[in-house]
Amino acid sequence: MDITQRIGRRLHELRAAAGLSLDALAHKSGVSRSNISLIERGQSSPTAVVLDKLSSALGVSVASMFEAGPAPVAPSPLARVAEQPVWRDPASGYVRRNVSPSGVSPLQLVDVIFPTGQRVAFETSERDADIHQLIWMIDGAMEIAHGDTQWQLSAGDCLAVQLNAPLRFHNPGTKPARYLVALTGARP
Repeated sequence: MDITQRIGRRLHELRAAAGLSLDALAHKSGVSRSNISLIERGQSSPTAVVLDKLSSALGVSVASMFEAGPAPVAPSPLARVAEQPVWRDPASGYVRRNVSPSGVSPLQLVDVIFPTGQRVAFETSERDADIHQLIWMIDGAMEIAHGDTQWQLSAGDCLAVQLNAPLRFHNPGTKPARYLVALTGARP
């Protein structure tokens, strides 16, 4: 199954678990019903901004949108690199890889490679879950804004933010940036 189909299936599972119709999720997220339907059928790859709106409306982290969903048996505590879902944002080209095993820990790890000059703005600030994240710069530089506060991060820097205000990412550098995101507090 490719990543677009995986996201679609997971979105459908999360929407069903929340007891939301397509119309209800569209109203709650601000994403059109037709777009949600296309995503769920694996016919459209959502942008990072759309994934943020949908995950916020469902009370989960964006990283949860890439999980395999409920397993018929106990999930494995090991996530081999070849099995870790990789996704490219169609709008900015940033690449994210969910590193952590699905469904075994409240902590989620995401490896991100962010292209030079690109920007992504997650404007969703209200969430049903109290989600915290650490952003640890591995290579390159990023400008990250949380609400009205902005930071310049370089390799080795680590920023802690709560997902309770708009969050904006920009790579002002001359090479791709790489960072690790650790999230906790999202509902499984």
